[in-house]
Amino acid sequence: MQRRICGTQHRPVGRQRGATLVVGLVLLLVLTVLGVSGMNMATLEITMSSNSQFQQDAFQAAETGIDVPIAQRNFTTFTATTNEGVVGDGEYRSETVFMETTPVPDIAFSMGTSTGSVQAFHFNVRSVGTGPRNAVSTHVQSFYVVGPGGQ
Repeated sequence: MQRRICGTQHRPVGRQRGATLVVGLVLLLVLTVLGVSGMNMATLEITMSSNSQFQQDAFQAAETGIDVPIAQRNFTTFTATTNEGVVGDGEYRSETVFMETTPVPDIAFSMGTSTGSVQAFHFNVRSVGTGPRNAVSTHVQSFYVVGPGGQ
């Protein structure tokens, strides 16, 4: 039973089921879930990349903490020396410690024995670099300084 008014057909209201509305709402729900999960993934990736950058800042600060005392020759055999500083977004604290003295073989003797006129002084530098968001990097480097022996 259909009525015709001005050339258009109208169905009775009781026979419409609303399938288009249900399909539209389901598609809208699917798109919303995809959008929210995409935003969560993007936020996680930004956090991971910034953590990597902060760790790199701490690494570079620790390297600077080793380079500074070696470049300044800021070490002695009597006491440990410390250096602190800020580099970029990181901070460092390094400590240079005298370890031991090693005799160096003299060139004049072909047997490789030492007269004690030259010694190698062994030092360790331990540097801790910190970056933003509690990123920490610890580096240790050993080096020798050749100097006169204590006859």
